[in-house]
Amino acid sequence: MPATNQKLLSKLQHPLAITMWDFSWLERRWPGAGYEDWDEALDGLVERGYDAVRIDGYPHLVAAGPEREWDIIAPWNQEDWGSPTRVRVRVLPALTEFIKKCRDRGLRVGLSTWFQNDTTRQHLLIASPRAHANIWLSVLDHIGRAGLLDSILYLDLCNEWPLNCWAPFFKNTGGNDRDWRTPASLGWLREATEIIRAKHPSLPLTTSFTTCIDPSDTNGVDPGFMDFLAIHQWMGSATEFNERAGYHFERFEPTGFENLALYADKLYRSDPDHWKRLLAVHLDSFAEWSRATAKPLVTTEGWAIVDYKDWPGLDWAWVKEFNAWAVERVVASGRWAAICTSNFCGPQFRGMWRDIAWHRDLTEKIHAGKLPA
Repeated sequence: MPATNQKLLSKLQHPLAITMWDFSWLERRWPGAGYEDWDEALDGLVERGYDAVRIDGYPHLVAAGPEREWDIIAPWNQEDWGSPTRVRVRVLPALTEFIKKCRDRGLRVGLSTWFQNDTTRQHLLIASPRAHANIWLSVLDHIGRAGLLDSILYLDLCNEWPLNCWAPFFKNTGGNDRDWRTPASLGWLREATEIIRAKHPSLPLTTSFTTCIDPSDTNGVDPGFMDFLAIHQWMGSATEFNERAGYHFERFEPTGFENLALYADKLYRSDPDHWKRLLAVHLDSFAEWSRATAKPLVTTEGWAIVDYKDWPGLDWAWVKEFNAWAVERVVASGRWAAICTSNFCGPQFRGMWRDIAWHRDLTEKIHAGKLPA
């Protein structure tokens, strides 16, 4: 087996405990939203044992007007990521101020983007791989001028490529529009990645995926231009769990969460080992894919269910139980360089956030794991 790509691993002494604060770090700043006081939120992250945070760098808005005010159009009103309604933001100097606060606490920053829509629809103006690369280079230029490039753990060119909700500017060809493996998709990503790498050769680069990652989908596929594999996976999506619980990702009406409150806990409790066995097949296949491609894995979103929140009838206990099992399994594989405990590790998810002991137990287990050889 070839030696694993070291660009990301060379920065690490042990696997990192990482969380996703997406666009919430900037868009949830009204009183009580969780991120109005960055010092308090970041101190809480350190207290729970985390090493890194993945955030939206808004490259399309930085390139178009870094200190301009932008009106963001919410992608949903049922989720607790970001704002449930239109919100006004200014990316700079907020981005560099936030990264500096991370650096002051020894936290590293993974940059990504969800290409949030705004009233001028800047996210539709990315016409080529070079344009995609150039907007990210603009972000990196600002971070470099602030003397903060050493705080950037990696760059994820686009969250969950090529889903239309996050990459609406890209028109896939030659297959399913959710399939990142098509020649059009890989060609776009390769060109954009190589342009960025030419100016930032030491920065680990990747693009995250959540579709077409079943065991049969990745067999023999090697995105060789990426420095590591960024995979998002949940038991609910990888199995029939969501369907049986009546959850269909309803973004603007509460039916999905009402059904989860009625059925999710009972469905899981009816046979926990069944649901664990089903996801184990996927987790083990990711580890094997990592070995076959000689690339480490990073997961910042997982493991039980994609969508959850503080809501009547939604109990966090089963989610925490399942996620603890998943974290222990991926740690044991020795193929992950950075591992999340859930995609709800943020102060707006109070039922999850307040269990400090649960977080510390898992982050300590992550730290005790081995890095890919």
